[in-house]
Amino acid sequence: MDKIVECVPNFSEGRILEKVERIANVFRAKENVKLLDYSNDKDHNRMVVTVIGEPEAIKNSIIEAVGVAIEIIDLTKHEGQHPRLGAADVIPFIPIKGMTIGEADALAKEVGKILAEKYNLPVYFYEKSASAEYRQNLAAIRKGEFEGLVEKMKLPEWKPDLGPEEPHPTAGASVVGARMPLIAFNVNLHTTRFEIADKIAKKVRFIGGGLRFCKAMGVDLKDQGLMQVSMNLTDYTKTSIYQAVEMIRFEAQRYGVSVAGCELIGLVPLQAVVDTASYYLGLEGFSTKQILETYLSE
Repeated sequence: MDKIVECVPNFSEGRILEKVERIANVFRAKENVKLLDYSNDKDHNRMVVTVIGEPEAIKNSIIEAVGVAIEIIDLTKHEGQHPRLGAADVIPFIPIKGMTIGEADALAKEVGKILAEKYNLPVYFYEKSASAEYRQNLAAIRKGEFEGLVEKMKLPEWKPDLGPEEPHPTAGASVVGARMPLIAFNVNLHTTRFEIADKIAKKVRFIGGGLRFCKAMGVDLKDQGLMQVSMNLTDYTKTSIYQAVEMIRFEAQRYGVSVAGCELIGLVPLQAVVDTASYYLGLEGFSTKQILETYLSE
């Protein structure tokens, strides 16, 4: 394939495994589409899929998967710790090989147009595809979530970019766009007090004066008896995994709380792992060239 694009759609279902598998099955046995990873989380009640492939094939599989999500997910009955606006909540396209961010943007716009027309679904464009600067940030678009969408869409500044000017009754709206690779990374804390995780998240994220390329929120992991700082690192070359972990560890100390463990959602660039290993092991000049599998994949 001359051009390869990655897509990491997030669906608002993480508890009913039959539904999770129905969505994942869309991406299986498709020509020029490779399902790299999918995971579901019961506390977040959310599913994250990672697929790569040829742009046209990825486009068609995403459109099909959104149709399945609309059919089987009813947000009027949905509860979870993760903010969500739609059944197919966010659909980012990431250029991987032979593609520019501009081409990924064009693909996102094409997919958004089809989703709006085929499923009568409101669509917002974000990140590099945003129609206005204030729409670049996913958190701003998703503020108020599905429950507040009816009133939000009445505001002139929050009319969708495409589709009807009222939410789909059970599937809400979808957010589509082109972006560069990000790392979805969570840090779990030994505490049952949500306010501690929430305060730490606000300190760590950029909007609160923290790390420049970090978005973070506190999450209550009820099933595990833990709290979590859930993060998106939007540029790992400038805000590393180890910087985020160490800042959380530092902030947690003031509350007498320790880190219980970390969680990676989806895939991670190899360089981000190398950078983290170099930091914690104190390796001088460590690089991907010293990793055996680097040569096996050539």
